[in-house]
Amino acid sequence: MATVVVAGCLLVSAGLTNASTDSSTTSSTVPSSDSSSASTSTTTTTVVSAPTAAENSALYPTRALRFPPYTRLNPPILPAKSGSGRRVVYKNSLQWIWVIDSQNNIVRVMPVSGRRGVPSVGTYKVNSQSLRSYSLDYEGVWFNNMTRFALGPEGGNIGFHAIPTKNGKPLQTVEQLGSFQGSGCLRLLPADAKFIFEFARIGTTIVVVN
Repeated sequence: MATVVVAGCLLVSAGLTNASTDSSTTSSTVPSSDSSSASTSTTTTTVVSAPTAAENSALYPTRALRFPPYTRLNPPILPAKSGSGRRVVYKNSLQWIWVIDSQNNIVRVMPVSGRRGVPSVGTYKVNSQSLRSYSLDYEGVWFNNMTRFALGPEGGNIGFHAIPTKNGKPLQTVEQLGSFQGSGCLRLLPADAKFIFEFARIGTTIVVVN
């Protein structure tokens, strides 16, 4: 495939998380040595619960967030009303992707780094692919395994690709995947970008949900 010029991606700052506090009181009855009597003890326990990804998103709507409860072994649930059949589903608010086969089996899940609210919610089709492409906006920035499916607010191409490099150095870490880091495109672990590149073809459905 020919090399194609595409728009680059920017880094944004990482966000923070928060936790709420709950208190609960429990009572228990403990028999004494005298079988005819019993003593009652009361304890108060303070529980600090971890916020959900949705709570984090609501608390910090303008910040880049990573959602630590989710892993590849414990991923988010596939969003409802996200289409059917062979497709790739991208949930922007959680920065996660599901790859689904024609029998509606989830064959791979992965964290991604994109831009909040970009692209708009909707159903798209893959329109082009390039093994290797570069940025017209940012000198020295390259993308591997690019799979394009939409246009951004400024008119540039949006697609899945491996974490971009500038002058040979990655523009973010693997650990940052799952947080908002880019300016439009969707950054993936190189192996995940290659998987989508090989799974997709021109016309493959991409569903974007919030």
